[in-house]
Amino acid sequence: MSKSAAALTAISPYMTGATIQRADHIRTDPDALAQHMHWRAKLLKLDNLAPGITPEGGLLWQSLGELEADEEPLFLGLDGETPYFVALPAPSGPRGVEHYNPHLWQAIAHMPREQLALYGAARSLVDWHQRHGFCAVCGIPTKISKAGWARHCDKDNGGCGAEHFPRVDPVAIMLAEHDGKILLGRQPRFPAKRFSALAGFIEPGESIEEGVARELFEEAGITVHNVRYVTSQPWPFPSSLMIACIVDCDDPTLTLDTTEIEEADWFDREQVVAAMRGDKNAAFIAPPPFAVAYDLMKYWLDT
Repeated sequence: MSKSAAALTAISPYMTGATIQRADHIRTDPDALAQHMHWRAKLLKLDNLAPGITPEGGLLWQSLGELEADEEPLFLGLDGETPYFVALPAPSGPRGVEHYNPHLWQAIAHMPREQLALYGAARSLVDWHQRHGFCAVCGIPTKISKAGWARHCDKDNGGCGAEHFPRVDPVAIMLAEHDGKILLGRQPRFPAKRFSALAGFIEPGESIEEGVARELFEEAGITVHNVRYVTSQPWPFPSSLMIACIVDCDDPTLTLDTTEIEEADWFDREQVVAAMRGDKNAAFIAPPPFAVAYDLMKYWLDT
């Protein structure tokens, strides 16, 4: 096995690795679902999309019997014979813009990976339901179907009958490489000295390769080629799939879009190693290990 293949095999991004079986056959069978809705089933409740945390740092699970009258259970899947659900709260009016929660980031950093992956799915699912209570086709209120993995516009309620499913937004996140250095940038909201890989949404009608090239040109003014896929990571803030790539750049001259990138620079291996070690005098602060940018930088160092 080549060095690059070994590095790729070793990547295990946070938010992946849930041991749960999603059990689609139960989602689509109301009778089977009803048989799994018993007091031994486990229930996750979210407070403004943040989970309860045990003293040991894991998710705080309750019995399905503790579901409130104004909550609806969304089926996450099976772990062995145990069903897992997440509670969908009753609608509470318009939601504000979601801000980053430092306490949640701290909890994520220490949560067991398989539980973090399950929380990511639960969070994205609840968030989607809270954002999509009305049919995008005709505007009629929709109802939960398929155990929480769809919403249905009810014809009996004057609707059009359309079905709506949770969406995942593809995001390209990439390292451009030139002469043994990689390009990293800072968004205005980042803490001081925090640099990360550049990223952006893939637009309709684009391939991954085209989205990578466009984003790097728009944000940093560079032209790239030879896009290589590295790994992917679900990112439930609110519901993205981070597609990590490395690309080659021949001309390192930068022209930044300062509405997106406050600062950017090229960093060599020694600087990246120092940052990922957390050295005090490092040229920048590396992304946290639960971000796929960290895995991408580690992969670059290992190949």
